[in-house]
Amino acid sequence: MLSRVADNLYWMSRYLERAEHTVRLLDVNLGLMLDEGPNSADRRWQKVIAALGHPKGVKFGGEHGSDAYALAHNLIFDRELPSSVLSCIMAARENARNVREQISTEMWQRLNSLYLQVTRPDLKLHPMSSTDTEEPTEFLQSVMEAVHQFQGVTDSTMSHGEGWQFIQVGRYMERATATVMLLEVYKEFWSDQERLPEENEYLEWIGLLRSCTAFEAYCKVYTADITPDRILEFILLNAEFPHSVRFSIDSLQTALDAIRRGASGDGAMTGAAELTRLAGRLQASLSFSQVDEILEQDVVSALRQVVGQCRAIHRTIYTLYINYSIQAALAG
Repeated sequence: MLSRVADNLYWMSRYLERAEHTVRLLDVNLGLMLDEGPNSADRRWQKVIAALGHPKGVKFGGEHGSDAYALAHNLIFDRELPSSVLSCIMAARENARNVREQISTEMWQRLNSLYLQVTRPDLKLHPMSSTDTEEPTEFLQSVMEAVHQFQGVTDSTMSHGEGWQFIQVGRYMERATATVMLLEVYKEFWSDQERLPEENEYLEWIGLLRSCTAFEAYCKVYTADITPDRILEFILLNAEFPHSVRFSIDSLQTALDAIRRGASGDGAMTGAAELTRLAGRLQASLSFSQVDEILEQDVVSALRQVVGQCRAIHRTIYTLYINYSIQAALAG
């Protein structure tokens, strides 16, 4: 596969996963505002901004205060913000346009519909406001559904060859990184297991689970006994839940193995061995870790180590499949 095609498919998938993750965080946290006071709400929105990587120029609170709906509007529609939902969807569509011949017609139609959905003129004329809470919720849920539909259409209409595998790599790389960053901003949950829960903290636990689409799945495993250690275990180490970090890394490794089997040439095999080593080490660390061992150590350090390993895998993917040298290409 051409490096340009692999790059476009990889980033198309990452941008859509990033957009869906941002929308889900906003939807969950706007809903939680109905059940808590202003102080806890302010702290929680600061966590949302941190979980999204502190987008440049995005703030909440301060001397003049902030409106959560105005913040959500900026995180969705600000064209100048590279990580906004609109910017991510536009970038995904542009990447898809560059490889139009590699994706199915149904995929292109679904992505175009999503693009038109978030760029229609009435959304600019009627920005989100604190006096109208139903319209934001309906819009956010419709965007999430559209991304899920695109993923379903991709799986059912595109051949599961090398191109499809790069889409899986992008999706699960983004999902694992975003989930770990989300867990990190709730570090006070894991730092002192003996402390008493603060006001509205139980709502934050539920909010964290819902932000990972994990509330119902968690309850099926642990019933309604919601505790920080079990939340960490489920979101980080569960092997069967699609939004857990372990499941994402397992899926990433499966896709990378499929791509490696299709590679050829000495250079490709050497680079693939390094990539397999990096991904395998991360997969093994999650597969054989116990939550008690993680809690006994520095949880934040462990989470940052996962992010660092994901970034190392990303760099190796680029070296091997995207920005490889002319000599390596000729050898393949």
